[in-house]
Amino acid sequence: MSIATRIPLLLTALRALLAPVIVALAILHPAPWAFGVCLIAGFLSDVFDGVIARRLGIATPGLRRLDSIADTVFYVAATFAAWHLYPQVIKAHAGALLLLVALEATRYVFDLVKFKREASYHMWSSKAWGLALFAAFFALLACGYTGAWIAAPIYLGIVADIEGLAISLVLREWKSDVPSIVHALRLRRAGAAMRA
Repeated sequence: MSIATRIPLLLTALRALLAPVIVALAILHPAPWAFGVCLIAGFLSDVFDGVIARRLGIATPGLRRLDSIADTVFYVAATFAAWHLYPQVIKAHAGALLLLVALEATRYVFDLVKFKREASYHMWSSKAWGLALFAAFFALLACGYTGAWIAAPIYLGIVADIEGLAISLVLREWKSDVPSIVHALRLRRAGAAMRA
């Protein structure tokens, strides 16, 4: 594997490695500028790992799964930091957050039972969720903003999880990179036509 083909993997690994840094910052030295650097680096690595992998023709299902895992680890760490430093914000949205966590767990268990692995759909709704998460965590951790729109990524996450669960219900076998439920329905129809 050449150095160029390792770049997407290194960018994905960077995002996962930033997670413990964010946790340590929250506990030991919650400097807003440091949170800002971590969040920007994580966001840019999330954007460019996929772009570079597709450009190099190495966007494999395995790499896409690692990307999803790195996203989860990174944003769980950011959520811990938000909870640790701004517990009142988390408490204000506790009901919606519990629903989001329940949907995430349901999706994970359902996908493991049905496909024997976690989903890696990279849906458009998930991309919107990721953008909203970055904006909200940056506003909160780097700028100290605690306004009402911090709730936006929670509700976008609920929508994305419902769509992801619907895709898993529709698909007969595991697939990566299914942009929406519409695409999942097309895949199912195409599979049914091939079996007919």
